[in-house]
Amino acid sequence: MSNRKGTLAMPLPAVGAGPKPRVLPGRNLTLGFTLAYLGLIVLLPLSAAFLKTATLSGHAFWQIITSARVLASLRLSFSAALLAAGVNVVFGGLVAWVLVRHRFPGKRLVDALVDLPFALPTAVAGIALTALYAPNGWIGHLLTPLGIQVAFKPLGVVVALIFISLPFVVRTLQPVLEDLSAELEEAASSLGASGAQVFARVIFPTILPALVTGFALAFARASGEYGSVIFIAGNMPMVSEITPLLIVTRLEQYDYAGATAIAVVMLAISFTLLLVINLLQAWSRRRSLGEAA
Repeated sequence: MSNRKGTLAMPLPAVGAGPKPRVLPGRNLTLGFTLAYLGLIVLLPLSAAFLKTATLSGHAFWQIITSARVLASLRLSFSAALLAAGVNVVFGGLVAWVLVRHRFPGKRLVDALVDLPFALPTAVAGIALTALYAPNGWIGHLLTPLGIQVAFKPLGVVVALIFISLPFVVRTLQPVLEDLSAELEEAASSLGASGAQVFARVIFPTILPALVTGFALAFARASGEYGSVIFIAGNMPMVSEITPLLIVTRLEQYDYAGATAIAVVMLAISFTLLLVINLLQAWSRRRSLGEAA
């Protein structure tokens, strides 16, 4: 608009206009703080392990990590962690489904019990599991006549890891199931889909990224578990000895370089497996988004 003198009239700024105040400081400051914090808390301790391992010669490092005892402990630790995470994906998913989709007396109590492994000290969990599954325990004395021994065997390691990693799957899957509308299932059923088809084509693709995330978190928690396992495992070399216990044993023998060498190998294997799992998670998320589009 122009006024009578032919000049342009400047519009008045709207009330409250202007840049909105940010709750947190700018990008550079928060990014710098994040990198510094992660470097101090995560990267610095890990780099110390690598630096200590670097004092070993290549031949000595190879001899340590390829010894029969170390390989047996690595095999047990990671296979038990993978098995425990897989079991919890199935049964933890069932627990999450029941907690979200059904109402029953004592539901809040059951929901609170899921978080018990979070709050319970791992040593207490190990002692309790050992008391239950020992040959003279409440459950162990029933399994022993059947030829099944849980305590002081690799099976005991798996049981302990299932116990401590269950909440990671349930709590990761619950919000996704709560956001999954039952109307989609009803619509699929009304179109003639069977229960198996509804699960395979409607429910499973939606919860798959959450399942992969829960599996990754459960595996990461189980692979480094120490306190609950050492009581029920029996800690027999080449049989039921986990890698974290072997690292502690090397430290007690003042073999710091040997302990860090084993720790570096375990870190490398864990990082590789978690990277693969995260890539699968990203692929499943892109696939679900593509199907939704």
